[in-house]
Amino acid sequence: MIGCHCAVCSSVDYRDKRLRVSVHIQTQGKSLIIDSGPDFRQQVLRARIDHLDALVFTHEHKDHTAGMDDIRAYNFKQQQDMPVYAEPRVLDQLRREYAYIFAEHKYPGVPKVQTMPILSDTESFLVEGVEVHPIRAQHYKLPVLGFRIGNFTYITDANYLSPESMERVRGSEIIVLNALRHEQHISHYSLPEAVDILTDLAPRVGYLTHIGHQLGKHREVEATLPDFIRLAYDGLQVTL
Repeated sequence: MIGCHCAVCSSVDYRDKRLRVSVHIQTQGKSLIIDSGPDFRQQVLRARIDHLDALVFTHEHKDHTAGMDDIRAYNFKQQQDMPVYAEPRVLDQLRREYAYIFAEHKYPGVPKVQTMPILSDTESFLVEGVEVHPIRAQHYKLPVLGFRIGNFTYITDANYLSPESMERVRGSEIIVLNALRHEQHISHYSLPEAVDILTDLAPRVGYLTHIGHQLGKHREVEATLPDFIRLAYDGLQVTL
């Protein structure tokens, strides 16, 4: 956190160095990323993601979209437009915020994208041949999407899942869910709320993400969690 010198922000434990949330998924020979926040460039360089087939967005907030300009490197390397999957409302916001990308007369070298609208929050869709199931969640009053791919489910920036959405997640072996802090928050699950949801859904492993510095140090918090729940951290790799 800018300007903060708390125990977490001053920690030397690499697991306490928390950038904005994103996930890279490799499946069926495809490379997908969900959300490209302000730290996108740093994250893909660190993870050495040399190829990207598609970018998928959960919602339009800047901490999830601000890095989209850096897909231009993949345009140059792969010599093709980048498919960008999002709900129509989110695509409209991207067109406003990145007007130069969508301009009729483009400046040379700007990112090239192919917009792919997600038109249903209950029907699966294909991302470059990979079947993705949308999971509707609420981020206070803003509807957002989580995604299930096979037995992996990723949900961030949520503070409510309907019974129907819970059933769409149920059966996942790995669930990633946001848990901002200990105290209740207006638009994010708290740690107790996230633990309750994961306990109900009973995945093989549950990972907590979108963690604020108020939650505390990684090692100390994880020691208090049920055995099947862990704190995610930057650079974590999971094989399913």
